[in-house]
Amino acid sequence: MFFTLGRKDSRTSARTGILHTAHGEICTPVFMPVGTQGTVKAIEQRELEELGAGIILGNTYHLYLRPGEALLQQAQGLHGFMHWNGALLTDSGGYQIFSLKELRTLHDEGVEIQSHLDGSRHFFTPERVVEIQRAIGSDIMMVLDECPPLPGTRKSVESAVKRTLQWARRSREAFHQSAPLYGCEQFQFGIVQGGTEKDLRLSCAAELQNIGFAGYAIGGLAVGETAVQMYEVVEFTAPTLPESQPRYLMGVGTPENLLECIERGIDMFDCVLPTRNARNGQLFTSAGALNIRNARFTNDLTPIDAECGCYACRFFTRAYLRHLVIAKEILGLQLATIHNIAYYLHLMAEARNHIIAGTFVEWKLRAREKWKELGGEG
Repeated sequence: MFFTLGRKDSRTSARTGILHTAHGEICTPVFMPVGTQGTVKAIEQRELEELGAGIILGNTYHLYLRPGEALLQQAQGLHGFMHWNGALLTDSGGYQIFSLKELRTLHDEGVEIQSHLDGSRHFFTPERVVEIQRAIGSDIMMVLDECPPLPGTRKSVESAVKRTLQWARRSREAFHQSAPLYGCEQFQFGIVQGGTEKDLRLSCAAELQNIGFAGYAIGGLAVGETAVQMYEVVEFTAPTLPESQPRYLMGVGTPENLLECIERGIDMFDCVLPTRNARNGQLFTSAGALNIRNARFTNDLTPIDAECGCYACRFFTRAYLRHLVIAKEILGLQLATIHNIAYYLHLMAEARNHIIAGTFVEWKLRAREKWKELGGEG
């Protein structure tokens, strides 16, 4: 069994569970650090393991371009190439259909993308994406989908849902007609699209379940809609997905986003915020988000976050981290990244503990109030 459902909160849709993969068991709710090109920026694999990150992301489009399938197969997949002992999830490249709009041409058969590296053109079909992900060897493979921008016209969203479902059927067939290359079982997830249109979301979710996947993702959010709209989409979509299978909200988000969506039944998250913002000097803490570049931290010899307990918080002060960041020392980026990843993982562990204890609602409200009282943001 790929997913075991654990404790359910009696007052919300929050729940715990376990993902069973060939590279370890992952407790949910879980946050997955983003390692687009086979690395989570500014942090080593060893450090990720020490922080308790059991699963990270890679991106099929980027890994296809560089280092390429041939080298990955020689290295026994991305696990061997990057020396990562935990689980891997690979996005299909569907997000690049959204983010690289100027470099791609969309067809019903697939998508042609002009490489951002050298201008060469590459054609990705649902079948080809499955083949690439077999070479990568990811534990969880996402199907190729079309992510429409928001706000968008109903016509454009309908078109994206139609194409997403066509590609999902072909992806599933390609998955069943191929096999893992390195002796480790792989699982495939479908992706629910539909913008903010309730009927399109629900019909897409129902049809994906007819096709049948190991898990289901809610995609096409955090692409221009408001937080309120995001929560509404999650609230009416998540309950229609199978209770016995994992639910993944793609590309989200802030700590507050995570807690709100855990409350609505989401099990899995990923986002570049903790790593990208760390490199820009923003730290996520139990007191809210803070900009370590601010002058008020110049002489602040307190820990970065006394409640976190990670390596960066145990041994270094806010003043020292500010000094490193202002001086443009690489260590500053590393410590900030270690802390932000640690904080996100700590937040998920606390969420799991409070769901099990039956105190999730009270804990979430306290966390939000603390962020607001101390002037930070979720």
